[in-house]
Amino acid sequence: MGLAIAGPVAFSQETFTIDSVAVTAARVPVALHASARMVTLLDSAAIAVAPVQTVNDLLKYAAGVDVRQRGAFGMQTDISIRGGTYNQVAVLLNGINITDPQTGHNSFDIPVILSDIDHIEVLEGPAARVYGTSAMMGAINIVTKGHVAAPAMSDMGDADLSGRIWPRSQEQQLVSVFANLEAGSFGYYNVNGSGVYSNCHNYHTLSYQVSKSKGYSVCEAGTPNTDFEVLKLFYSGGHEWSKRNLTWHAGISGKWFGAGTFYSPKYDNQFEGTTKVFMAVKSEGRGLLHFTPTLYWNHGEDEFQLFRDEPEKYPYNYHKTDVLGANLNCYVDSKLGRTAFGAEARHEAIRSTNLGEPLAKPKGDYVCGLARTAYNLFLEHNVNIGWFSASAGVTAVYNTGNNEGIKFFPGADVSIRLGEGGRAFASWNSSYRMPTFTDLYYSVGGHLADPNLNSEKLNALEMGFKFSARGYRLLVSGFASRGYDLIDWIKDTSAGEDAPWTSVNHGRIGMSGKRAMGQLNIPALIDRPGFFFRDITMDVQMIDEPVKTLPDNYRSMYSLEYIRGKASVQANFDIWKGLTANISYVYVDRATSSELIKPYHLLDAKLDYNGIYVRLNNLLNRTYYDFGEVPQPGLWFTAGIKLTMSGGGPKER
Repeated sequence: MGLAIAGPVAFSQETFTIDSVAVTAARVPVALHASARMVTLLDSAAIAVAPVQTVNDLLKYAAGVDVRQRGAFGMQTDISIRGGTYNQVAVLLNGINITDPQTGHNSFDIPVILSDIDHIEVLEGPAARVYGTSAMMGAINIVTKGHVAAPAMSDMGDADLSGRIWPRSQEQQLVSVFANLEAGSFGYYNVNGSGVYSNCHNYHTLSYQVSKSKGYSVCEAGTPNTDFEVLKLFYSGGHEWSKRNLTWHAGISGKWFGAGTFYSPKYDNQFEGTTKVFMAVKSEGRGLLHFTPTLYWNHGEDEFQLFRDEPEKYPYNYHKTDVLGANLNCYVDSKLGRTAFGAEARHEAIRSTNLGEPLAKPKGDYVCGLARTAYNLFLEHNVNIGWFSASAGVTAVYNTGNNEGIKFFPGADVSIRLGEGGRAFASWNSSYRMPTFTDLYYSVGGHLADPNLNSEKLNALEMGFKFSARGYRLLVSGFASRGYDLIDWIKDTSAGEDAPWTSVNHGRIGMSGKRAMGQLNIPALIDRPGFFFRDITMDVQMIDEPVKTLPDNYRSMYSLEYIRGKASVQANFDIWKGLTANISYVYVDRATSSELIKPYHLLDAKLDYNGIYVRLNNLLNRTYYDFGEVPQPGLWFTAGIKLTMSGGGPKER
């Protein structure tokens, strides 16, 4: 239902069956072609060929996504959608909300490596009735191998945990080991790998990553200030019974990095370290009433040093966050369509040196703290009658962290099939976001926070058309949103440059824009299988100047800094037997008050011969900025090798 696109994605044999992938852009998993929302799908084929090492870098090729980096390889990345801010996007791992309530700066500290990922779903537009809090402008769901949802599982017979079907008369066993070693510019090296075991009823995978770099810049004292170290461990598994699946995951992500001038241009040797722990378990049943309970725990620790290794100059900031959640999703089919309903309780707590209220019993450096709980109830109904599809729903929200009482956020999506391969769509949705703990309490270093901020709200409308046929896909869409009580940090310039940045609820801000995306599968288009030019994807988005009520003498830190125009082009080539190439280009024109941030072009490339590869990022060696006075790295060269060993297969019982 509605619009779903697979892009930007590498065309391959997978491409022609990609619409059968189940996505979770609705209260129940549905096949991509039947999704009631606009979803950009980055599949495993696109991930494998892209000249990237992190999810953050992969997302920069999607025109609808704004990726603002302060450091290389995702050390500190803010990701937003459709002109929103980085705090307005929900980040999910296997459908579990891992958004950081302290600050969205840390939300993309994920424990998985690229080879873990089956696909990434980017849901554009408000998603409160799907994902609850934080999904104000959209959501990004990272789905690992083994956790792929299967649409209408009750109709599929036996499906293994990767979403593929194995006949009951066969027993599938698979053992696979993967290793990746790479090194490159600025003293960079990365070692990662994974092991997988699965059979007809069980699935287990374990992955790791260790990487390090000396960094691409130094501070005035001559020591590195963009160096980094990364450690990741991730385990996931599952078991399948005749009428129920049980899946789980546990992971840890650790990053320690020189933060240069990331947070203040006055100091050039800042440092930060973040550690995240994630655990979740989900049970999914089959039958008349599809019943899926989930439990999860996210833990985060953040240490910030304004003067690296010099606590006597300025005290370090320490933060610990814990998120405990439980949700229940259900759906039932009837002659009237499919009805989904559910509930979620999410408890968020922080202990900190400076965020929150004074603790009655301080523990060491942790003298402040705060806790709040969100309760959500969901209801959605879907109908599909021939050429017409529709979905409508509402979420009811109550949060103990404010005095706003119970709020309702409805939405509806409609799509009409236009002949073979064509579809027109329209949607209207509303959403909200609670302020982060940083929004509420960060009153240090020239900042003045307001602990009484309201949640921000949004209404959005979207209309468009898509068409797909053998060898090509086309998407054209337009969207508009109106936000109120939007949260931002602003400065009154009439009070001088030393005036503090203050967290506020804006009056109203309206955003509108349009997007066009096209894909060509050259061999299919010209009917020449094996043609060396495999595919090309072109993606463009433009956002109009916002309609705002902010006075001219106020400067915005986030809400009014957005991408006016973004374009990306990705092309893949099969040059010779086992020799492939990817060339990826992106252009960014950002609306900003910074004199250093100019429109820029980036060109990346990757050459791969049977797992031995060379990757070149910022091939043109451009000097560019995503944030105020934080320069991004120039040409970054990487060479590596990937090794895979596997065995097993289906066998008759």
